[in-house]
Amino acid sequence: MSAKAVLLTVLTVSGLSISLPGQDSSSKQDQIEAHERLAQQYLGEQKPDLAIPELEKVAALDPDNVEARANLGVLLFFHGDYTHAVPHLQAAVRLKPDLPKIQALLGMAEEYTSDFADARKDLEASFPLIQEPKLKVQVGLILIGLYNDDSDLDSAASVITALRKADPENPEVLYAAYRTYADLSGESMLELSLAAPDSAQMHQLLAHEEVREGNTNGAIAQYRKAIAIDPRLPGVHFELAELLNTSQDPAIKKEAEEEYRAAIEANPRDEKAICRLGEIAMQHGDMKQAYADFSKSVALQPADADAKLWLAKTLIEMNQPDKALPLLESSVELEPTDATAHYRLATLYKKVGRTDDAKRELELYQKYKDMKEKLRLVYKDMLVQPQQIREDEPDEK
Repeated sequence: MSAKAVLLTVLTVSGLSISLPGQDSSSKQDQIEAHERLAQQYLGEQKPDLAIPELEKVAALDPDNVEARANLGVLLFFHGDYTHAVPHLQAAVRLKPDLPKIQALLGMAEEYTSDFADARKDLEASFPLIQEPKLKVQVGLILIGLYNDDSDLDSAASVITALRKADPENPEVLYAAYRTYADLSGESMLELSLAAPDSAQMHQLLAHEEVREGNTNGAIAQYRKAIAIDPRLPGVHFELAELLNTSQDPAIKKEAEEEYRAAIEANPRDEKAICRLGEIAMQHGDMKQAYADFSKSVALQPADADAKLWLAKTLIEMNQPDKALPLLESSVELEPTDATAHYRLATLYKKVGRTDDAKRELELYQKYKDMKEKLRLVYKDMLVQPQQIREDEPDEK
């Protein structure tokens, strides 16, 4: 069944318990019922072109017939006659306001006929009440377009949130999210540059932009400017440390460690920074310190799959696989696509004799490893590669 047919099935109104008003004569009522029977017959035979004139006759004889008005509006809409569909859909909504799917179709018809103000009003009213994911996405995307045309990005973002819950893997929704958030980002950047061009926040934002462009050294320079203005700026020490930590130079690695510690000093509950210090301790062979750091990180954020994976690795190194096993199982549950966690879990299952579980985890490891490689190839030509970090960074601009 086509998308059009699916939506038609969803929207066609039938079986409404609407009492017909008193009629001028039994003859008029007989005519209405005869046209209704023919319309239903043609609809059952998938002949909407023949049903339309019959419903038009019903609407002319009985303008307050909600079922006839709604079905006629739906059929005209899918016939591409949006101009004539609108008054019938409007009448149906006026006569029976609790028809969100009909009101949604009305909003779409109004959008197609360039009546943008009424389209926005009707789509806004119907969108929260629609349950069918396909219709909700269609209505939401049109509404986002209207918001973007009005530069109402905050409203567009709220619709994006609802759509991602309704259909989280829909490419159209994800692209709309990307465009909306990118526009919001640009708008916020412009506003910040006008309001506080030399603030710590502005330099932190510029650092993010440098990272996005692959200019690692430029980003580091901007982070240092931000820190000079406000050493306790939220997140700035951790973000700088993350960049410094990508270097292979021992001196810069040491600098990264100092920035992680500065992040924790500014925010003792910065579990990401604590976890990074655990990784550094593990690299230095200090398993006792690594265990303490990873344990603290997991205690602060039990839903951090990465912290649980690192704690499990530490316990394995400390010959405590029985304590590592539940951590690995929780890690893959929290982050099912982490190939490394599946591999570690497979190894541990094999060690304790759980052969079938080990086989399953190895298969998942290979699956997500291959997926990661495919994604790497997809992004290879698209992403800007970061410059090599150098100790002799260029002069700050």
